[in-house]
Amino acid sequence: MSLITCKDAAFGYDGETAISGLNFAVNGGDYLCVVGENGSGKSTLIKGLLRLKSPQQGSVLMGDGLKANEIGYLPQQTAAQKDFPASVYEVILSGRLGARGILPFYSRRDKAVAEENIRRLDIGKLRHKCYRELSGGQQRRALLARALCATKKLLLLDEPVSGLDPVVTQELYRLISTINRETGLTVIMVSHDIQSAVRYASHILHLKNKQVFFGITRDYLQSDVSKSFLGDERHD
Repeated sequence: MSLITCKDAAFGYDGETAISGLNFAVNGGDYLCVVGENGSGKSTLIKGLLRLKSPQQGSVLMGDGLKANEIGYLPQQTAAQKDFPASVYEVILSGRLGARGILPFYSRRDKAVAEENIRRLDIGKLRHKCYRELSGGQQRRALLARALCATKKLLLLDEPVSGLDPVVTQELYRLISTINRETGLTVIMVSHDIQSAVRYASHILHLKNKQVFFGITRDYLQSDVSKSFLGDERHD
């Protein structure tokens, strides 16, 4: 069953359309990478999927019991977030806030989920460190663990490797792919790194202020959209 279905959806600001013609579905276990040039509507789409923005037209439907507050979200990191004065454990545990509801304290279950994701991301040695003292790659692992604490079904990642060096970038891509493959968790990732997108993603959504391609990665690599965007850099 589809977790998210967009039907003839369009989004915009102050009456001006930023992106239109969205018709795609994301199913359980998919790894969808959203690509396109700057200003193509990727960030606007993310806000729509998170229900932070209502469609100007069409609809965005959530299925299989998914709720907007149950999406694990890793946003683009700001300078203020990089300097956040909390322990790594506190940052990760805060991913359970949506599940906690009105309860004033974290439950035993909340703490168990946090521990599980600390182990999954292999950051146990960092748990007592101050978040702002970590390297960029370590911070991103902590934020990914936090996002995992918020969801059982869908991870939404907005440029998760932005600003990281090439080695750390590839480590993080492999880690996300492993999580998708081993847990069946659905991943939607916005990325400017088209080469890694086509290496790891099962599906590609290409935007140019409208939907110009949606389908499996293999078909994308054979499409005219891919040929014009990637040129000679396409993978075989």
